Amino acid sequence: MTDITTLKNVATQVRRDIVRMVHAVQSGHPGGSLGCTDLLVALYFSEMHHNTNFSMDGKDEDIFFLSNGHISPLFYSILAHAGYFEVKELATFRKLNSRLQGHPTTHDGLPGVRVASGSLGQGMSVAIGAALAKKINNDKHLVYSLHGDGELQEGQNWEAIMFAAHKKVDNLIATIDYNGQQIDGSTDSVMSLGNLKEKFIAFGWDVLDIEQGNDMEDIIAGLRKAKSLTGKGKPVCILLKTKMGKGVDFMEVGHEWHGIAPNDEQLAKALAQLPETLGDY
Repeated sequence: MTDITTLKNVATQVRRDIVRMVHAVQSGHPGGSLGCTDLLVALYFSEMHHNTNFSMDGKDEDIFFLSNGHISPLFYSILAHAGYFEVKELATFRKLNSRLQGHPTTHDGLPGVRVASGSLGQGMSVAIGAALAKKINNDKHLVYSLHGDGELQEGQNWEAIMFAAHKKVDNLIATIDYNGQQIDGSTDSVMSLGNLKEKFIAFGWDVLDIEQGNDMEDIIAGLRKAKSLTGKGKPVCILLKTKMGKGVDFMEVGHEWHGIAPNDEQLAKALAQLPETLGDY
């Protein structure tokens, strides 16, 4: 395991990358990207057994699927710093002919990306399929996935969630970014999700809460607890309570920064709160 201080330094640099990438093209989704940074740092730099010598089949390694693909700035920064491609490529985010489009895609062969995502509600089905494939191939590694809470308003998720329990897909850990916000407001005001924990339990899943979803120690402990529950006949869900815009104080206000870019002045304020730790691209 990478030490906690190093993980926190990586998270700071990733957040710095996110705001710079979105600012540079005045397009993208900083809020959820900042909120989920600590989780993906913990996964890729501590808890997931993955291989930067990338192959689409993902045999003999843990694999990850990003379902809420609009938080691509986070995903790209993580992959670059983990060694899947050069960090300098982050400067091409959302530009013409770039491999780093607004939602991750597969046609340009970007290492680390196994599925096009961003059409919300589909990632759960993909992750379950990959987990079943690992079972068929006697591959004991795990499948991880990340989903937005607002994304669970899509009905396809619940068919997949029911299917996963029925088929005992117990090599899957699905994390829900439980920040209570989506592009048009709070999830409660747009369409209430009710008691997500009780819903997943009723559908036959094991469920864990990580109450401090932006605390690295709590995330590491939660992921390890989730891993201890795998292989016991049930898929595992983590409800990760994060704050949208975490790390930039003026972005931690609600849903407002879901999908807007900072201007020059706002970028300067954000970067003042996010010291360079690994070197800028």
